Amino acid sequence: MYIDSHCHINFPELAARMPEVLARMAENQVTHALCVSVDLPDFPQVLALAEQYPHIYASVGVHPDYADTPEPSVEQLVALSQHPKIIAIGETGLDYFRLQGDLEWQRERFRIHIRASRASGLPLIIHTRAAAADTKSINLEERPIKKKNGVAGVMHCFTESLEVAEAAIAMGFYISFSGIVTFKSAKELQAVARTVPLERILIETDSPYLAPVPHRGKMNEPGFVKHVAEYLADLKGVPLTQIAQQTSDNFFTLFKVMR
Repeated sequence: MYIDSHCHINFPELAARMPEVLARMAENQVTHALCVSVDLPDFPQVLALAEQYPHIYASVGVHPDYADTPEPSVEQLVALSQHPKIIAIGETGLDYFRLQGDLEWQRERFRIHIRASRASGLPLIIHTRAAAADTKSINLEERPIKKKNGVAGVMHCFTESLEVAEAAIAMGFYISFSGIVTFKSAKELQAVARTVPLERILIETDSPYLAPVPHRGKMNEPGFVKHVAEYLADLKGVPLTQIAQQTSDNFFTLFKVMR
């Protein structure tokens, strides 16, 4: 059993072939997927998928790369998060790689999401790229709530250093690995994945992007998350069943999803 903890199956290239996407999930024993919101105008599509399919869940949030989109308020995010199929706030965070200039608006948007997570009690999904220091400092300032199990959320599609991973874990976050960890060029990330405790790992596709080996260069989809699990099993020298079971348990624990 595998779970794709972060995908965008509402995007047109996947939504247009949903029966095939769902069939491949079943074929590869991917039992659940979290469809992650990137802006408010498209949020109804995300929620509609979660409402239509029992094994699909959703988040609500605005991605840091989306500059020209309606800004959310804490109250708005909290209100939208009350739906029973909404299990997280985000994705949110900071991205200094794609955008340049005065990014104070991005930092303020991140703070809004952290406050919404605290108010709603739902975990955060954090995107960070070339912004690790500010991501850490804002998290420390805003203090996302650690739940009873010591968890505040997930650092999705992780590509940062071991030091960043350890700091995130100390603040109560899981570390989620995508298909990037399977790339031959990702030696530093692979070293991080060897070290991060399995009890703090999630797996994801971030589909339709970042297809893992052996599908690199193709359109990604939730069914391919199995290859991330297979790679991590080899990397960490543990049985594939252990990776599948622990990452699934971690998903259920973090997002409070009933089995």
